[in-house]
Amino acid sequence: MTYFKLLLTAVFWGGTFIAGKFISHNVDPFSAAFLRFLIASFFLVFLTIKIEGRLPKLAPDKIFIVFLLGFTGIFSYNLFFFSGLNYIQANQASLIIASNPIFISLCSVIFFKEKLNFIKITGLCLSVTGALIVISNGTVFKLFTLGFGKGELLIFGCVVSWVAYSILGKKAMNDLSPIACVCYSSIAGTLLLFLPALFKGVFVKMGNYTPMEWASLFYLGFFGTVLGFFWYYEGIKQIGPMKAGVFINFVPISAIVLSFFILKEPITLSLIIGAICVIAGVYLTNTVNLKNKEN
Repeated sequence: MTYFKLLLTAVFWGGTFIAGKFISHNVDPFSAAFLRFLIASFFLVFLTIKIEGRLPKLAPDKIFIVFLLGFTGIFSYNLFFFSGLNYIQANQASLIIASNPIFISLCSVIFFKEKLNFIKITGLCLSVTGALIVISNGTVFKLFTLGFGKGELLIFGCVVSWVAYSILGKKAMNDLSPIACVCYSSIAGTLLLFLPALFKGVFVKMGNYTPMEWASLFYLGFFGTVLGFFWYYEGIKQIGPMKAGVFINFVPISAIVLSFFILKEPITLSLIIGAICVIAGVYLTNTVNLKNKEN
């Protein structure tokens, strides 16, 4: 059952790109992000209380880092996410974001003095190459003359935001459990998004959202954030981080398959080659990192 839940988690996370695409054209990024995490925060509070018996006390010296977590992982990430999906396909976005672990590894080398070996370097090169193939639609050398498109740059902003969130989260989880950390950062991000969403008229416009847009927002908040996170960490507890982490590689695959059947987005040769490179690179890098931690 654990493996099935982890596979479903990967499908849920892949589905966030499709749900985000559904609402990106009619719901502004601030309103979409605010409502997503308002829903998520509501359920996360109850989930945290269920798991830990109460909401853990937040020490005064942790308030600022929780604010930074909310700003990077919730506020800026989702602003880039919903904005970027206005310009590029969901399957392309999923593969660019799939390079997250690579840049986290690079930052770990810089900030935490982790060492690189041949397998890690190979994984880094493979994933970066794959991301560039996807971004350029197979014409990597043209990037040096034409540059990146607006959508690609916005989605890459998601990568930068998540790397910062992950680095900060490592420090925050010295005193907070993963579920409490996500709960508090979700609440902080929701509060940060409130005023921008208010100025965008979220409470005036939300009455005009279609049932599909509301369903997408609920999916993003509950399935993509709360349930996905809970099952993923439940999997880590049951089978360990190395085995559970491998399932993250199914996220871009599920996004590509779902976007093909639901959004009718084409699966091109450059997308397939890029997907293989990204997934292989992430697998190599993650497997080595996790083996080192478990040894």
